[in-house]
Amino acid sequence: MKLHEYQAKQVFADAGVPTPESTLASDVDGVLAAADEIGYPVAIKAQVQVGGRGKAGGIKLAEDADEARDAAESILGMDLKGYHVDRVLVEEAVDFVNELYVGVTMDRGEGKPVAMVSTKGGVDIEQVAEETPEAIAREHVDPAFGMHPYQARKAVYDADVDADLALDVAGVLTTLYDLWEDRDGSDAEINPLMVTSDGEVIAADAVMNIDEDALFRQPELAEMEDEAASGDELEQKADEYDFDYVRLEGNVGIIGNGAGLVMTTLDLVDHYGGKPANFLDVGGGAKAERIANALDMVFSDENVDSVVFNIFGGITRGDEVAKGINEALGQFDEIPKPVVVRLAGTNWEEGMEILNEDLVTVEQTLEDAVQRAVAYAEDEEGDQ
Repeated sequence: MKLHEYQAKQVFADAGVPTPESTLASDVDGVLAAADEIGYPVAIKAQVQVGGRGKAGGIKLAEDADEARDAAESILGMDLKGYHVDRVLVEEAVDFVNELYVGVTMDRGEGKPVAMVSTKGGVDIEQVAEETPEAIAREHVDPAFGMHPYQARKAVYDADVDADLALDVAGVLTTLYDLWEDRDGSDAEINPLMVTSDGEVIAADAVMNIDEDALFRQPELAEMEDEAASGDELEQKADEYDFDYVRLEGNVGIIGNGAGLVMTTLDLVDHYGGKPANFLDVGGGAKAERIANALDMVFSDENVDSVVFNIFGGITRGDEVAKGINEALGQFDEIPKPVVVRLAGTNWEEGMEILNEDLVTVEQTLEDAVQRAVAYAEDEEGDQ
C-alpha cells in the first residue's frame, strides 16, 4: 500500500521527523485559506502517487494570494501523467541551501534491509543510482538487531554530509529505519531532506509504502488504505477485479499470468527500447471475463499505445486462454490499440491456432512479441 505524501508526512512527523507545516485542500478556497493560515510563501503540491510532479507542473510556489489562486486553479483537476489531481498539499515553503536523500528498503540480493544516504537529494534517486552509484552511501542492517547508532553515523559520514549536519541526519535516518521496521514498510524515503540556512534539516517530501500482507498489524495505516488509493481510478479497478497492478509511466501495456512472467516482460520492453505502462498480473486462470477486465483496465489508460499478452499455460491450458482472449476482444466494437499475444506451456500450439489474427498479432517467442508491441507503440506515438 502506497501512502500519499501528506499521509507519509503525518506518520513521519508523529515519529519526530521535522516536517513543514501543511494542510490538505481540495478546492481553490481551501488552498487560499490554508495559505493564509500557514503564511506565505507556500508550496502547492499535487497529491498523486507519481514521480516528477514538479517537472510536470504539479508543484508550484506562491508568494501571495494571487499566485496561490493561479497555482490552485492550474493544479486542481489537471491530468498529471495519467492521474487526476483532486487534492493538493498546501505547505510552508522551505528556505533551503542544500538537499539530501535518505531512504530505507530491502536489498533482496543481500537478504537484508539497507539504509541509504546521498548528498544528491532533490532528483530521481534511481537516476543517481544508475549514473553515479558511488554518490549513494549504503549500510546493511541485521534485522535481528536493528540499526545501531554507529551504522547511521557511518552511512552519513560515507555520504560526505557536512559534519555540522551529521548527527541530525543520522537521527532522521535512524527514525526512518525504526518506522520502516515497526510499520512493516517496504520502502521509506525522504527526497529531498532539505537543509535550511539555519542548519536545520526538514523533510520536504515523504514516501512510505507498506506491505499489504501486514496491514492486519497496522490498524492505523489500514484506515488510510481507501484514501491512499482514491487518487487513481485504475488502481481502484484493480482492487475490484482482484488483479496485482502497478501503474507506470510508459505506453506499452503488459498483461501476464504470474508476477515473474510479468516482470520478465516488463524488463524486455525496457530492453528493446520501450516504456512499460503497467505491471498487470491476472493470476491463475484466463477466462474470457477476467481477460476482458484486464483489457478494460489497460485500454482505459490513455497512455497505452499497444498491449502485449504473455501467458504461460500451466493448469490453465493454452487453448482455453486463446478462447478467452478471442471472446474478450470480441466484446469490443473496435480494438482501441494493437494487441500482441504470445502463448507458451500446456497446449500452446492449439492456442496459437485458435487465436483470431483479425483481432491480435500472434508471435511465437516472447522476444518477438515484445519487439512487435514496442514497434506498434512507437508507430502509434508517431501518429499522435
